[in-house]
Amino acid sequence: MAANHVQPQNGNGLNAEYRVPTTSSQPLQSVSDTALWVAYYRAIESERPDALVRDPYARRLAGARGEQMVANLTGGRGMSWPILRTVCFDNLIVRLVSQGITTVLNLAAGLDARPYRLHLPASLHWIEVDLPELISYKQEKLAGETPGCRLERVALHLAQVEQRRALFTGINAASASVLVLTEGLLTYLRDEDVASLAADLHAQSRFQYWATDLTAPFVVQRMNKHLGKDLRAANATMHFAPVEGADFFLPHGWKQMEFRDFLSEGRRMNRELPMARFGRLIEPIFPWYIRRMREKYRSGVLLMER
Repeated sequence: MAANHVQPQNGNGLNAEYRVPTTSSQPLQSVSDTALWVAYYRAIESERPDALVRDPYARRLAGARGEQMVANLTGGRGMSWPILRTVCFDNLIVRLVSQGITTVLNLAAGLDARPYRLHLPASLHWIEVDLPELISYKQEKLAGETPGCRLERVALHLAQVEQRRALFTGINAASASVLVLTEGLLTYLRDEDVASLAADLHAQSRFQYWATDLTAPFVVQRMNKHLGKDLRAANATMHFAPVEGADFFLPHGWKQMEFRDFLSEGRRMNRELPMARFGRLIEPIFPWYIRRMREKYRSGVLLMER
């Protein structure tokens, strides 16, 4: 497995430094700590009799720190959006790979275990890109496990623009059709950083599809309000939440193919967000209010094409 080691820098978003997890009582120590809590949500879901995700590696990846962070979060174990996001990405990946995608490029891959837990063709080239320390942690936790496809890990700081462009160019030259994933990444970036990344991805002619999560401005404001102290301590303040939604990407060469709204997906999967249940109860009485709230909370998984 190839690795291009680039030294991390301090900062936010693309520049965030990862520190190996500890048992500190501080809920978040770096932006990459969010990967631990998402892994723990996969572990919780996997243990349900009606699980939508079966991830036998999730509890190992999350460790005691992931469990601790979820316990310390407001609403903690009751959050369903991490699983909704995971399932939406799973479904899109499996479908697009079955339709001919030959390479999956997972940027800021975190503790994703899809190459191990999804049924993928052995010929698929799966490339994970993340910070060196996070990749080392993940390799240690998954030592001895065998992925179902050809897995490559690249240690790279995505804020290093020239290095990431060189990486993208090399992947483009070696691939027939590429799906890019940025699950859990863009929200922590500034608009200009997202625009730059979008342009760099579009510059590669074989980067055909791009799947990402997109969060509504109102939701980002609420998250920063309720988790602001912890997020700031980890250099993980949320920024990207364009008022124009998917249209933000149009000037940079990407257009929406589909959008999977968490409110609708939650109801369909029987994993409704807490306020969604209340909204359905009062919708017959206040339909205008529920329509407005649906727009304010409209967040989900976006699939784009060139």
